Amino acid sequence: MSAPSGDRPHHSADTRPLLIVDGANVVGSVPDGWWRDRRGAAERLRSRLESIAVRGLEGLPGPLEVVLVVEGRARGVEASEHVRVVDAPAVGDDTIVDVVADSDPHRDRIVVTADRELRARIARLGARAIGPAAIPR
Repeated sequence: MSAPSGDRPHHSADTRPLLIVDGANVVGSVPDGWWRDRRGAAERLRSRLESIAVRGLEGLPGPLEVVLVVEGRARGVEASEHVRVVDAPAVGDDTIVDVVADSDPHRDRIVVTADRELRARIARLGARAIGPAAIPR
């Protein structure tokens, strides 16, 4: 289930690495017609993230806590068993920064994005970034 607009994530005792996915950036990294059905593209991404939450990524063993941030016409995607979905009320980057800021700073926090400005913003909060190519197709 998506977090209602205005809901902000909160600190938890979870020690798994936190993987925050910039949905618009990852979906937009491959010109496969995603713009015709933004929500459908976000749902397909969420499905791909499901196995990543359990098994991890290369260099980042699972299990992971996975948060998919969606914006615009992609909002309304339901969460799945292992992927939490957060609807950005406005700019997705701001919501991603909020998720990072509201998480335990002692956890490994990784944001999947190619956006340079977002990478700089989350680095100031102690998180690191990896590119969209890290998410298998």
